[in-house]
Amino acid sequence: MIDIKLVRETPEVVRRSQQARGEDPGIVDAILAADETRRSSLAAFEAARARQKAIGKEVAAASGAAKTALLAEVKGLAEQVKTLDAAATAADAELGTLARRLGNVIIDGVPAGGEEDYRVLETVGMPRDFAAEGFQPLDHVALGEGLGILDIERGSRVAGSRFYYLKGDGARLETAIMMLCQQVAHEEGHVALAVPNLVKEQTMAGAGFLDSHADEVYYLPADELYLTGTSEVALAGFHLGEILDLSAGPLRYTATSTCYRREAGSHGKDTRGIFRTHQFQKTEMFVYCRPEDAQAEHARLLRIERRILDAVEIPYRVIDVAAGDLGGPAARKFDCEGWVPTQERYRELTSTSNCTTFQARRLGIRERVTVESGEGQGAGGPGTATRIVATLNGTMATTRWLVAILENHQQPDGSVRIPQALQPFLGGQDMLKPAAR
Repeated sequence: MIDIKLVRETPEVVRRSQQARGEDPGIVDAILAADETRRSSLAAFEAARARQKAIGKEVAAASGAAKTALLAEVKGLAEQVKTLDAAATAADAELGTLARRLGNVIIDGVPAGGEEDYRVLETVGMPRDFAAEGFQPLDHVALGEGLGILDIERGSRVAGSRFYYLKGDGARLETAIMMLCQQVAHEEGHVALAVPNLVKEQTMAGAGFLDSHADEVYYLPADELYLTGTSEVALAGFHLGEILDLSAGPLRYTATSTCYRREAGSHGKDTRGIFRTHQFQKTEMFVYCRPEDAQAEHARLLRIERRILDAVEIPYRVIDVAAGDLGGPAARKFDCEGWVPTQERYRELTSTSNCTTFQARRLGIRERVTVESGEGQGAGGPGTATRIVATLNGTMATTRWLVAILENHQQPDGSVRIPQALQPFLGGQDMLKPAAR
């Protein structure tokens, strides 16, 4: 959630952000009203509590009618304190409920509007001219089945729609993609983590995945646990409730995990193949940094994503995602979209988001700083304070990349050239060849 002080001090900034997202700016006024109610309720409660503590000495020193009157006041104060405490608690809960409906305040320069209002920042590489090469490209399903590496029929039989099996070189190629990502992440200074795929509600909500996207999350009620749709969730919770030392620079992590998404609301979208599925592999980057370093870290994550896309030789473009298409935690997001020949359009392959302090505030993740640059006095002694850190995330690759790799590198005979960067992870293999009949 965003800092309530930002709403109090710059409500117009927050309203403009809401308008750019295509969301109700009126919630800002509702939050301000709830905040005022909470503050006045808390002040009344604290005043009554102070009087309750002070009256004890007066009762001890009084006698006769004065003491009787004070004892009556004590009884009334007890009821009053109880009522005011309940009112303050209810007001705080109401403010929290409203604040969780408010998305992160977007960064200046983010395009306003919805899904189609993105800004193209750069286009890299030229799509192949298959007509000039003398053949019609096959889609990834036909290629995968011809190569004997993809079995959607058995996946559907075993688990239902949007499930699949990768076989032989298909499974090996998926693993090779993730291994390339892990190698690049290591070279870029990210610490590798193996993360839980199940998390508690506190972590899932803290990462911002139970606000407007709760219907896409798999929940196990018997265990009160959630299946993660990205390792971003577990990575965001890695330092839950901690005070970090960022004196040596940002903390950078990466994880490869199995991800689960219900894909609610995607009925009829990408029903053929493995572009949009309920289960897939994904390698994710995550960064904790000082708020003033967040925009530089965002550019850095985008550079790493582009490094991997360049390595697998896929034409792509970089877009600045419009405000209305941002998730609640993101203040800005850049997507890299790869060219899919048979669809004749660019499709999302990577995404990197600057979540500023939105996630860390919910998760209670702070850093210790000097008072001069801090946000209020902390518990670290004179001259120190704590403040909320910034978090960022970036996709390195997912199983979806197989779609673009197979289609862009296919040959007239149905074989597929393996990009050179992936060959070391496949024992030097340079081609996927059609299965023997």
